[in-house]
Amino acid sequence: MESLYRRIVVAVDPDDEVGLYTLKQLAERFCERGSHLKLGLPFVLEYGVRGVREMFSVCGDHGSMVILDLKMADIGAIMRMIASKFRGAASAVIAHAFVGYNSGLRDLKEALDEWGVKLVLVASMSHPGSREVLDHCMERIFEVIDRTRPWGVVAPATRPTVVASVKARFPYVRILSPGVGAQGAKPGDAICSGADYEIVGRYITKSPEPVKALDRVVEELKRRCGG
Repeated sequence: MESLYRRIVVAVDPDDEVGLYTLKQLAERFCERGSHLKLGLPFVLEYGVRGVREMFSVCGDHGSMVILDLKMADIGAIMRMIASKFRGAASAVIAHAFVGYNSGLRDLKEALDEWGVKLVLVASMSHPGSREVLDHCMERIFEVIDRTRPWGVVAPATRPTVVASVKARFPYVRILSPGVGAQGAKPGDAICSGADYEIVGRYITKSPEPVKALDRVVEELKRRCGG
């Protein structure tokens, strides 16, 4: 079961009831088990680059990734400028594929490669609204992903058919799947469909016993997908 912890990414957001110190303690317990962290824009706005660096320091000794989820969607020069603020503080960063390659993701990818940081591109999102625009453009988004050749792709656990499509089209990428828990997907929905990682947030972090909640996710994953 231990290896399955490495397939869980815990999404950590700011919490009005606890501060950064407590979140760091929790993060260390998650990472001790082998799981990874995802920090989004709310975390950055609350705790700044310094807070991201502190979380990265906590988990780095355990070999766990800290994935910075800014969902960048801008011209290449701006995305590169944003990413540069987190050099040495993140294992990977997330950007939107729909911005395109030329003078966009090409510039970001070149910078991240130089800095030793992984690029993750969003193919589809876990909320129902993704079907309104993004999913209608899936083939064009796939073309951008193919051209950029990122380390990872985001595909929603709430729609396992999308996960399977990404897996079939891009066998070389890591698939990260959000939406497990609060958004309705169950542990294993994505990994059993071909994802490499499931992203779980509030189901774990808002639990009275977050570490035990992580354990339950891994137990369910083992039951459904094998260990």
